[in-house]
Amino acid sequence: IMVIKRKQFLQIGSLATASFMLPKFLKAFEKPAMVPPGNKVVVVIQFSGGNDGLNTVIPVRNDIYYKERPRIGIAKDKSLLLTDEVGLNPALEAFKGLYDEGNLSILNSVGYPNPDRSHFRSMDIWHTASESNEYINTGWIGRYLDAQCKGCDKPTLALEVDDVLSLALKGEQNKALAFKDPKRLFTSSNEKFYKDLNASHVKGEESIDYLYKTMSETLSSADYIYQQSKLHPTNQTYPSTALGKDLKTIASLILSDINTKVYYVSLGSFDTHINQEATQKRLFTELNDAVKAFTTDLKKNNRFDDVLMMTFSEFGRRVAQNASGGTDHGTANNMFFIGGGLKQKGVINALPDLADLNEGDLKYNVDFKNVYATVLNKWLGADDKMILGNKFEKLNFI
Repeated sequence: IMVIKRKQFLQIGSLATASFMLPKFLKAFEKPAMVPPGNKVVVVIQFSGGNDGLNTVIPVRNDIYYKERPRIGIAKDKSLLLTDEVGLNPALEAFKGLYDEGNLSILNSVGYPNPDRSHFRSMDIWHTASESNEYINTGWIGRYLDAQCKGCDKPTLALEVDDVLSLALKGEQNKALAFKDPKRLFTSSNEKFYKDLNASHVKGEESIDYLYKTMSETLSSADYIYQQSKLHPTNQTYPSTALGKDLKTIASLILSDINTKVYYVSLGSFDTHINQEATQKRLFTELNDAVKAFTTDLKKNNRFDDVLMMTFSEFGRRVAQNASGGTDHGTANNMFFIGGGLKQKGVINALPDLADLNEGDLKYNVDFKNVYATVLNKWLGADDKMILGNKFEKLNFI
């Protein structure tokens, strides 16, 4: 039997738990229950860095837009027209297709009171669903996991396709699991070193027992997720980009029997102080092609009605272009919703009023916490008031 000193073990144990971000409850997944076809799933795509909403959903008949953006404004004849007044960024052809089918909703002027222009602080506000003067150390999806798991025998799981877990997915009792690839998670957690450690454990001190328990749950969850990912490998062709691979992983898990309600993935950086046109074109092409493959896959497998995709960014950009062919940090922004179960379709509220700005910035009309309350309550069937700590009026897009 391998003997390890306590101090050394604690270092190893903390590394193991940090690297896998493990929820405590994964033993419950050893005997998976079949997910009913109507099981609702949310896929969140985070546009990291502050995406410029005005060059995403373009006010093609607004003279102020073209006056404030003589170099970077997107001409009406270049944009993908949704209506006489609204165009999409030319790289988002699949989004135009989803719009034409009635499977895309656009919500404009989403933000929060007293906006913060720091990337980190504003992203924290979106992740935690806090007020701008309030600091919370749990995320809205993490608290959803906590709420769903009070006294339940089959707790809900959330997965982030990334190497590091975002604050949005950290609860008090439960955390989502972050990994880039089910096979890598499985392989690394099943390395002989961890297996030997786990096998050599003799019950004793409480903190050591807890670490061993966490490690054995790592092994069990990694096994479970990897096995599920192999059950229904998708035969849809996805682009070989990072987001393409991430959405392919998510699709394989949605099509399996895994009890996961929320998937989370990021794309960026959209911090376009310079060279905005080329950066948005590159990122939106990656987004467009990956989402096209993903939605095609879900439709073919009759799961498109059960899945809601939503996009957000920590803030938008200023209305006026800067001197470097880009835009600086702004405030309110638009959100996309994609799925077969949308109740309101297309452009569901007014475009931003460019004649009524707050010191050159857009004014928000919809608090993002209303969006979260709607998704939690109407889509995931959760107690939104308990999770968000306040009652927010629901919207009607689902």
